[in-house]
Amino acid sequence: MLLLLLAAPAAFYAGMQWQLQRTAALAAQIKPMAKRLAEQESQLDDLHAQIAVATSGASVAEKANEQNRLTIKLLEEQIFKEQQDLSFYKGVLAPASRREGLRIRTFELQATENPRRFRYKLLLSRVGKDDKPLNGQLHVTVEGSQGSKSKVVLELSSLSQDQFVPFKGALIPYTFKHFKSIPEAGRFAELELPDGFEPSQIRVRAEIKGEKPLERTFKWLNKE
Repeated sequence: MLLLLLAAPAAFYAGMQWQLQRTAALAAQIKPMAKRLAEQESQLDDLHAQIAVATSGASVAEKANEQNRLTIKLLEEQIFKEQQDLSFYKGVLAPASRREGLRIRTFELQATENPRRFRYKLLLSRVGKDDKPLNGQLHVTVEGSQGSKSKVVLELSSLSQDQFVPFKGALIPYTFKHFKSIPEAGRFAELELPDGFEPSQIRVRAEIKGEKPLERTFKWLNKE
């Protein structure tokens, strides 16, 4: 009887120790992955900056520009795979926080020499093991103020008529499996704000076939 009484807490203690060791091992794997992902994203930002300079500088050869775009595309795919692995390990440690599906990753915005014109790029990604294509459409608006009106909402489609962005009316259709860049291949599209309009944020709403819509807002560029 004494042995039985002692065996129960001993088994409980052993189980707790095994779980702590497993959690520590997973946490140790996450740290270098997160560091590597941050380094890759920093490299991607540098390449985006190079593309922006290349597109505005007539002295840069188009061949070199295309090579940068190809490098960006490959790096974006590598970053996506790293994100998938990182998401998996974080999901093991905190299963309740893991949600598969579409991610509106970022709306990248860059100023130009014209104070009313801006370059932009939208990045989408997907978390999960499903290889079936995601189909849907994006509704992007720019919110701000104009004159006496404190809240004005403008359609991105009315501000940008770029050949690399496939607008259908006010919407941007998309189909992809793992990673989607709009425009594609490291390019940037351009938008132009009307006179007197002061932007405050960008709202991106993704309608996903068979799923609930996803929405995210991004602050406008800091004027400083």
